[in-house]
Amino acid sequence: MCAGGAATTRSGRMRLDQRVPDHNRFEAAVAAEFLAAAEARGELLQSIVEVARAIFLARAASIALLDASARDFAFEAVAGQGAGSLVGVRFPAGQGVAGTVAQTGEPVIIDDLAGDPRFARDVASETGYIPRAMMVAPLERGERTLGVLSVLDRGRTGRAPLQELELLVAFATQAALAVDVGETARRATELIERAPAQLGVVARLAERLDSLAPARRDAGLRLLADLDALLGDAPER
Repeated sequence: MCAGGAATTRSGRMRLDQRVPDHNRFEAAVAAEFLAAAEARGELLQSIVEVARAIFLARAASIALLDASARDFAFEAVAGQGAGSLVGVRFPAGQGVAGTVAQTGEPVIIDDLAGDPRFARDVASETGYIPRAMMVAPLERGERTLGVLSVLDRGRTGRAPLQELELLVAFATQAALAVDVGETARRATELIERAPAQLGVVARLAERLDSLAPARRDAGLRLLADLDALLGDAPER
């Protein structure tokens, strides 16, 4: 009996030891996926401004993200004028057309910036390019404003101003989605780095769900969905 009990204990320990690398691989895989998503954000935003510049026949297009804590914008992606020097450059969030659009949430087309009081010429001059006209749309996800998409000195596209504005908003919507996904991935990566032990709980839960009979697995997934909805409704601290 003792020998059998010892064998059972050793067998159980072996199974436990074999599961640990699986958890480690799970953690590494999740971390890698989140990191890849965060890195892909920059590439996707750059693609959006390049396509926007081409579609609008513009001199430049850019995405600037809002840093609410610092009360300023930072250029995240730039195509055309300033592409080689503006990424990472910051400018005040409370000034200019970009600041107005971020505050109001309303996209605008301005064909004569020289006569528009919202235009911050001094801020534009610091970027090395002073446009004559611009279009700006907010990057929004729910109630949050994430930044702005700007198109400078668009060409003659043959589209009506309303069509231009609708197209600009469509680009801004895609950019906002990319920013939101990237931010979620970044926060998840930080959580993994800070609390790998807690991620092990997720790994074990996923493993146990996968081993359940279909009916119990479905019940477990519904429970997780309810938990996800409950956490999503909880106010952030």
